Amino acid sequence: MLAAIIANTSGTGGGVVFVPVFNILRESGVYPLSPLQVTAASFLIQCFGMSVGALRWTHRMKTQQDAGSDSQSVSVNARDYWTVICVVLIISLPAMLITQHVHQFESNDILIGFKSFSLLLGSLLILSAWTVNRNVPEQTALQRLDIIVLMLFAGFGGFLMALFSVGVGEFVALYLFIRHYPILLSTGTACVISAISALFGAIWHIDNDTVPWEVVALAVPGAILGALLARPLALWLGSLRLKTMDGLWILASSLYLILLNI
Repeated sequence: MLAAIIANTSGTGGGVVFVPVFNILRESGVYPLSPLQVTAASFLIQCFGMSVGALRWTHRMKTQQDAGSDSQSVSVNARDYWTVICVVLIISLPAMLITQHVHQFESNDILIGFKSFSLLLGSLLILSAWTVNRNVPEQTALQRLDIIVLMLFAGFGGFLMALFSVGVGEFVALYLFIRHYPILLSTGTACVISAISALFGAIWHIDNDTVPWEVVALAVPGAILGALLARPLALWLGSLRLKTMDGLWILASSLYLILLNI
């Protein structure tokens, strides 16, 4: 439940919680899942948790109130919402599926590199939230430059998603937060992207029998409940507190995984 709340308030995907936690369980001898099983479990749990969260955020986008009626300061244009989702997925999904079928390499070094980059993004998120973005209005329309940057992130994010069940949603959410877009656009689109990626990515793991079904069966009810709670919690927290908590979690989980794999 906690993983789904964090994933669906921040938009980063459940893997940002499941990967560190399952690694802790393996290293402590509590529950020895292989790295591939960790990724498979994360994919399957996200199929439920992130999908519920994605539906909740999309419903919010369709029924959003007048600007300023809650903690979200500006309304989000439906065209911007779906543009972000489409331009990312059209690149990230093929990259993820190809990687799943052809990769034959050690992923520890890639994980360290990915999390090092996440440290940079998390630090920039906190810094920008408390400095340049703190007292200025959120952006009201998606900029062409940001579409181009998201497309550049998408291929690498899809590659990482195949390996770790997290990557593309994390990049989208952190980048849009840093660029000072509303919670609904930043978190909502990232949740939809993560959910669709998880649904497609789970197919390979089911076909290759890498899924620890007992873990999935135990975790899915909590993931669904957490996803239901996440959207109102994110809107209640507001932009500044949500960005700070998101950035701190990214920093903490990234540091742990880097130290664990050095």
